[in-house]
Amino acid sequence: MNQARMPLVEALEKFTREEPAYFRIPGHRFLRGIDPSLQNASLAAFDLSEAEGLDDLHNPCGVIAKAQELAADLYGAKKAYFLVNGTTCGNEAMVLSAAREGEQVILPRNAHKSVLMGLIMSGAVPVYVQPEYFGEWQIWGGITPGKIKEAFERAPGAKAALVVSPTYYGIGSDLEAIAGICHENQALLLVDEAHGSHLYFSDQLQNGAIRCGADVSALSMHKTAGSFTQSSLLLVGSGRINPGLLEENLQMVQSTSPSYLLMASLDAARKGMALEGKERMQRALELSEMARDAFGKIPGVRVLDEKAEGRSGIYRIDLTRLVFSMKELGIGGYRLQELLYERFGVSTELSDEENVVAVITWANEEKDIQRLIHGVETLAKEADVKNECSVSRFEGAVPEKEWVQIPREIPSMCLTPREAYFADKRTVSFWNAKGCIAGEMIVPYPPGIPIVCPGERITDEILELIFKNKKNGCAFHGPADASLETIRVIR
Repeated sequence: MNQARMPLVEALEKFTREEPAYFRIPGHRFLRGIDPSLQNASLAAFDLSEAEGLDDLHNPCGVIAKAQELAADLYGAKKAYFLVNGTTCGNEAMVLSAAREGEQVILPRNAHKSVLMGLIMSGAVPVYVQPEYFGEWQIWGGITPGKIKEAFERAPGAKAALVVSPTYYGIGSDLEAIAGICHENQALLLVDEAHGSHLYFSDQLQNGAIRCGADVSALSMHKTAGSFTQSSLLLVGSGRINPGLLEENLQMVQSTSPSYLLMASLDAARKGMALEGKERMQRALELSEMARDAFGKIPGVRVLDEKAEGRSGIYRIDLTRLVFSMKELGIGGYRLQELLYERFGVSTELSDEENVVAVITWANEEKDIQRLIHGVETLAKEADVKNECSVSRFEGAVPEKEWVQIPREIPSMCLTPREAYFADKRTVSFWNAKGCIAGEMIVPYPPGIPIVCPGERITDEILELIFKNKKNGCAFHGPADASLETIRVIR
């Protein structure tokens, strides 16, 4: 092997040289959204440890403590914690701090896999609620207050409810009403706000979770607020959660060698949003509106917009999250994402069988939007005239019938996630797994929502969903056999 090669470094250099129109996470868009203090510095020189005067994340009493205080002040929180293991560790810490082994936590079936990890570590028992299904777009909508209320009736002793808002598709639930229901039941409201760090800076967007009454919220600053990937904040909005326990759990799920590069980027991103947040969000909304207006004039192209609000549990739509479809022209979402990059150098965040998701931030430029519009216009014309673009390496560019991203019926939980995780397992062939208890999570990524969790009964629907995602070329997190020829089961 040639040890002089650097495969990852070389790939990163090639990708950046090509200068794609970038609509993925992170939100800083190469150097454009990075604070000048970090642009002009040698990042290697900032890659330090707990040296003199630099404080300690696990016992902050100096500059890190001050930086966290500034973040709390900006977001209107009682306390803020820097996260260097992403919102993943924030979700884990929230669950660990809210419920002990055997206690119940209400959560939506489309929660991120990090919530399942928190359940495995804590031993807490999930009480699932199914989000509303938005059939017009073949995506899951919001969680209604009524479903949370009904869940507390099923589980009156539940210690907390965890809600994902906004979702990967920019769909927000009515957090203020849900907070009221949680507090009436002496329970915490925890919010996975990974995709909402920008919501606090525009009246045109849904209010952030802390402002809506959430007790704790985890948000990914790197996704939309300009920090480096894997850097997030955990915000405490009330005195209902035990701060000492929360801090103990954060120490358990965070690295003992926290990156000062990530913490510095959080400090710099916070400053940028504090001084320019409103202007940045106005810019992002203007860029999004430019794309929406143009797409609205292209026959066969649909865009998710405010008309969806009030339906399928959707309280608000994040208009900086551009969700669009060309299924009417015979181009499925997976193929559309491929074509946009291969032919036009447009890199989008997420695709499913019908839709593509582009993340628009203030650090995008008008030329990015124009390249996206040009790509969609060109593909639409070709599809209309020749119908060539519907040809795909997948079987069928657009699904022939209604499909769902997670099982329609919440799977039967035979063992808690913790019990299943530590149980003895065996390996069976894929189609022979029907009726068995899952011994591993199987998670299409992105968006990171499990189709099946450890301890759940595997049904025909679950196997069909996994097979369909596999056939469409999705990557999976969780299974020991990445090819999914086999599945680990418990019995």
